[in-house]
Amino acid sequence: MHAFDVLGEPVRRRILELLADGEMTSGAVCAVIQEEFRISQPAVSQHLKVLRDNGFATVRPEGARRLYAVNAEPLHDIDVWLDRFRRFWTPHLDALATELARGRRERRLRATDDKSDPAKS
Repeated sequence: MHAFDVLGEPVRRRILELLADGEMTSGAVCAVIQEEFRISQPAVSQHLKVLRDNGFATVRPEGARRLYAVNAEPLHDIDVWLDRFRRFWTPHLDALATELARGRRERRLRATDDKSDPAKS
């Protein structure tokens, strides 16, 4: 299965978002996904299996529990593929960062001016 086919499914993307915060038991993942997507435990297990089989998640046994975690390697492959498209949004994000910095600087200067002007206090 192609990486984008795996990540094209909202449930699997959400599972990866959860796992990005750290290892989780399959039961904890199931509880969140069942609540958010209203799907059965076997359906959640199937999504975990797809992530595992395609290398996006790892699982390790800990007693009777199974702990899932993100495997970053396939995500790196996607990042490399996306690299050719970054030129479309990077200049816009850089310009946004410049405007935000300019706005913060102007607010800081206004605050300093207001404090130094007794008539504005």
